[in-house]
Amino acid sequence: MKRFALIVALLVATGATAQQKAQSGPGAMLRGLDKVSGQTVDVEMRNGQTLPVFGLDVALGDCRYPADNPTGDAFAYLTIWEKGRTDQLFDGWMIATSPALNALDHARYDVWVMRCITASGD
Repeated sequence: MKRFALIVALLVATGATAQQKAQSGPGAMLRGLDKVSGQTVDVEMRNGQTLPVFGLDVALGDCRYPADNPTGDAFAYLTIWEKGRTDQLFDGWMIATSPALNALDHARYDVWVMRCITASGD
């Protein structure tokens, strides 16, 4: 029930409606932050790919964006865990314009979605 309420809140916050169609992109651009050193890194990922971001492993399930506005809000399904560990730190949808609504909770690292990679390569 908590997830359902979160999804409804996310849709309302981003202005999405039932009439708005989402399209899956082939991947996403993510940004990672090491809060201790202040270093950031941008990572381009394909759907189904897992890549290291600092001390974390990040898997991208899907990245969706409004079909009528490819540069609009990106929704990415991410699974994140610490390297060498099996327990997940994050597993769910993250929204580019509102990353704090469903954010990674880690003491040292932060990861968020910047945008989807569109079929046209934008």
